[in-house]
Amino acid sequence: MNERIEKIMQDYPQMVMERTCLENQILNFKGITGTEMIESMYFTQPEGERVQASGVSDKTARIAITYKNKMERINCEWREHLEKKHSILAEELIFFESAVLSLSGILPDFISDMVIEGLTWDDLADKYHVSRTMVAKYRKKAIHELEILYAIHDQEMAEYILR
Repeated sequence: MNERIEKIMQDYPQMVMERTCLENQILNFKGITGTEMIESMYFTQPEGERVQASGVSDKTARIAITYKNKMERINCEWREHLEKKHSILAEELIFFESAVLSLSGILPDFISDMVIEGLTWDDLADKYHVSRTMVAKYRKKAIHELEILYAIHDQEMAEYILR
């Protein structure tokens, strides 16, 4: 559990950046349109030797429609993937942030400054008028309290899933 919390604390800025990127991808999602797919298959100028002088064959039309349907399905699945990934990441960040705010004493502000604001240990020592050793102790105490909160959260999720 300790590694999980330390990894979240370490990766927090990247997780926030990834969440924002996913939000923008979902907001601006267009995917590949069926028309683009069909146009990519349509050749206005024949390449190589010309074998058939007639228009688009029935087989070509069926292939185009099949690819159009497949492309719509792929676009739908990709959008769902982005939304699911965003949802999981957002829930993880929301729980972490709420857990940090639930810590005791000075720890909510201290860990918020450390993880969310990205202050260095020296900056934290200066801001809170403590030594670097005390910064390490606050961090260790916060991780211990976060382990308890995460254990409760995991237990609640397991109970919900198993009911």
